[in-house]
Amino acid sequence: MTKQEVIETINKFLVEDFEIAPESLNPEKKIVEELELDSLDTVDIIVRVNEIFGVKLEKEALMEIKTLGEFYDLVYSRIA
Repeated sequence: MTKQEVIETINKFLVEDFEIAPESLNPEKKIVEELELDSLDTVDIIVRVNEIFGVKLEKEALMEIKTLGEFYDLVYSRIA
């Protein structure tokens, strides 16, 4: 899977499952402050990433991520 495919897949589930406007999804966006995802959403995101990519993320690793771009990189690094 290419990094672009990872990004597109993540964006798709963020739009569908978390009702984030597609135009809001760019790598510079801050996950908590700008996309308004909280710690409960974090658990759901971990579950979705595991379901879709077969990758297990630790909540601690996700809590260190500040931007959407960093999240894309984290997921891609785990599947690459």
